[in-house]
Amino acid sequence: MGRVLSVNAREFEEWMQRSLAACEAALDGFVPIDAPVGLGVAMRYAVLDGGKRLRPLLVLATCEAVDGDREAAMRAACAVELIHAYSLVHDDMPCMDDDVLRRGKPTVHVQFGEAQAMLAGDAMQALAFDVLTPDSGVAPALQARLCALLARSAGHAGMAGGQAIDLASVGLSLDEATLRDMHRRKTGVLLQASVMMGAACAETPARATAALAEYGAALGLAFQVVDDILDVTQDSEVLGKTAGKDQDANKPTYVSLMGLEPARALAQELRCQAQQALADSGLPNTAWLSMLADMVVERDN
Repeated sequence: MGRVLSVNAREFEEWMQRSLAACEAALDGFVPIDAPVGLGVAMRYAVLDGGKRLRPLLVLATCEAVDGDREAAMRAACAVELIHAYSLVHDDMPCMDDDVLRRGKPTVHVQFGEAQAMLAGDAMQALAFDVLTPDSGVAPALQARLCALLARSAGHAGMAGGQAIDLASVGLSLDEATLRDMHRRKTGVLLQASVMMGAACAETPARATAALAEYGAALGLAFQVVDDILDVTQDSEVLGKTAGKDQDANKPTYVSLMGLEPARALAQELRCQAQQALADSGLPNTAWLSMLADMVVERDN
């Protein structure tokens, strides 16, 4: 396997903290507190001061790898996090997964009520596309490309479709191909889109674009496989959400399908695929992307 640029963990941590701080500041500016009758408060509760921010980090790391437009990338990073946050708010509601804990605190519908949670999710989804379409600073063609990538990953062919399959699969025995398709749609496509949005911020060569798409696909599935593993190996305090939820709800997962150790082996295999894709990209500076792939597989929450 080819080698990607190696940097030490301290440099990566410093880059990550700078990126997270910049993203948090941008989100703080984009998400209004003065929306009517407390809606802004619920929105800010849902998206600020919590979460791993993996999707924004993927956007920003890919933009750096292709030497892209930094302003466009930061807007894309915030937009994809808004979409992710809205999806969590809706997924946690009683009509779907009925969860009470998210990011170590009560879910939005528990804190603010079901109607306000639904509206907060709706508003964040709309705000994501508002953030991607400023009056100036980002070329119209790039705005359109970023909006298309995000919309396609979040809609019926991606995240929403995956959640529909997930809800319809409770109590069923799925084969690996069907489970993979569900996870690809529900989780993987938005993670892959984060990478592709970063790549869209530059005139990225076709070879590198294809390799980055392979990287995003492998990392997206690895993320969900690890999530399935953590659901049965960690407690709620570490996860920041209800542990054992999938098992209790009789949902199909990689652990229930193939067992714990084979699932762990699959996560490692997917990490190798992601790293190989980076090596095949021809890009000289994929260090942050490489270390993000390691972080996804090695995380404990």
